[in-house]
Parts: sequence; C-alpha cells; structure tokens
Amino acid sequence: MSDVRLIDPFGRRISYLRLSVTDRCDFRCTYCMSEDMVFAPRSQILSLEELEIVANAFIDLGVRRIRITGGEPLVRKGLVGLLETLGARAELEDLSITTNGSQLATLAPALRAAGVDRLNISLDSLDRERFAAFTRRDRLSQVLDGIEAARVAGFKRIKLNSVVQKGKNDDEVQALVAFAVEKGLDISFIEEMPLGTVSSHERKVTLCTSEEVRQQVESRFELLPSSHRTGGPSRYWQVAGTRTQVGFISPHSRNFCGDCNRVRVTAEGKLVLCLGHDGALDLKALIRRYPGEPERLRDAIMTALRLKPERHHFEADQQVQVVRFMSVTGG
Repeated sequence: MSDVRLIDPFGRRISYLRLSVTDRCDFRCTYCMSEDMVFAPRSQILSLEELEIVANAFIDLGVRRIRITGGEPLVRKGLVGLLETLGARAELEDLSITTNGSQLATLAPALRAAGVDRLNISLDSLDRERFAAFTRRDRLSQVLDGIEAARVAGFKRIKLNSVVQKGKNDDEVQALVAFAVEKGLDISFIEEMPLGTVSSHERKVTLCTSEEVRQQVESRFELLPSSHRTGGPSRYWQVAGTRTQVGFISPHSRNFCGDCNRVRVTAEGKLVLCLGHDGALDLKALIRRYPGEPERLRDAIMTALRLKPERHHFEADQQVQVVRFMSVTGG
C-alpha cells in the first residue's frame, strides 16, 4: 500500500501520528493533569498488540513519522518491545518519544537500540523548588540524570520542551537556553494550551506569548533564521555559534494549523483529528469487534479523516475549551 496517502479535506497530507501508549504518569504537572487524576481502567487501554495494529495501519496509509506519547510513555510495561517492532518497519522515517525524563537514566540505551531516533524531554525549570511546584514531584535531579543518559546514548536529536508561564518560570528562559546550549540540545518554548480544568493558576493571567519569550532569548543570544523542521508545529531559530535550535510553539499567538500534518490516537484508542476539538473515532471498538481485519481499520481511518477540521480556536481568555486533559489526549 505504499502509494496510499492520507489527505484531509483541506489538501493537507497526514504523515505524522502521535500515538499515546498510556494515560498514566509518575508526575502531576499542573498544566497537564490534576493531583487526584482518575486514570482509565487497564481494560480500556489499548494492549501492546492493539497499539501495534494501529501503528501499522497508519504506516500502511502513508504515515512516516510516529511519536510515542502519554501520560508518561516510559512507565508502560513492554514498551521497548513495541518500539523494536515499529523501528523495524522500513517505511518509517522517524520514531520519537515525548517523555518527562524520569525513566531515561535506565531506559535511554534500550530506547536507542530499539530504533528511537529523537527524544522530546519536558523541563520547565532548573530550580528544584520550582520544578517540584510544576510537577508536584521533587525529582529534578532524576530528570537531569536522565537527560545526561540520553546524551550518552546517541539519539539523533534531543529537544527540551518548556511551558512558560508568567510569574512562574518566565525569568528562567535564558537559563534554559543556556542549559540547552551547554548540553548540545534543542529547546522549544510552548504557550500553554487550554486543555482540561486547572486549579493551580488562571491561564489568561499566566500566558506568556512566544514573542515575549523570543525577546527574552534575544536579549542574551543571537538568533538566526533556521529551516530546521521536525514534522511538528515548532518554528525554529538557530542560536548563533552553536548547534542548538530554539523553537516556539504558539497555539494562541500564531495559529499553526495551516500546515498541520498530524493526528493523534489516545491510549484508549480514540482517533483525535484535532487537538482543539473533542470529536474522536473509537478505533479500539473496531479492532476488538473485527479482529484480524486490518482493512476495516484502514477504511475507517480514511473515512474519519474527511471530518478533520481546518483549525483549532484557542483563546487566551477562556479557561477551558476542550475538557480532556493533555495527558488523556497524548502530549
């Protein structure tokens, strides 16, 4: 099926799948989930075999990049075996993971050996107390050890992801870039998305736009235009004299939907066509009702894609626009 392509109603080719393998996480980041999060029963979560079926269906339909997400994907038992299977698919051009870094100190070599090309590691603060406030867990040193282990393991690229909030960590922007430069990593700064109800802060007050962050970066570092692309929504700049790319993900201040090339599948098997919309197709029900019939799954995916919306409509002055948390959708 190498000639099959997923094209949405607006002519955008879907070549990138973000596949969540769990809704569970060992952190409780304030912008991602509540402290008393209720997770889905394990029977409702896709099995490793079902995750493989979903991934293979998308690869057969022309997807060439897969990012494994969660929750925290590295807490999913048996994940390395799934990665080895996906990494063996010759058609797949890029296999990556988004992680909080807590498990990398032990798992980084195995992930690289399984065929994972790139890592995105969440890091919102280099200050121990602030890190604990963001994640509700005092594990900064564990994450820093994981980042170092990932560097040693030899991934093609490692990128830090930082959600910047006014009054919370916006004064650490330069320090985070300096850390990335020192370690030879990339870094992306993300405007917080209005997903799920949060009680720790008011989003319209803490929103720090990409332009504000970029101005802070440029007051210390020279940024050069970059053509670097990873298949995601980041717009990149090169830090002059270094290998570090600084990216900005701007769901509020600069809508990035025009060149959207991705869809998401949640850990419960829901096909989410757009991060900013609640509609989803239940792939799990289809797989379990028609085992051994992958053509039904492929047909359903192609039919669902006709409903992919043109864009999201995130607004900074609205607290909640999509009721599911980011950990439920898959980061």
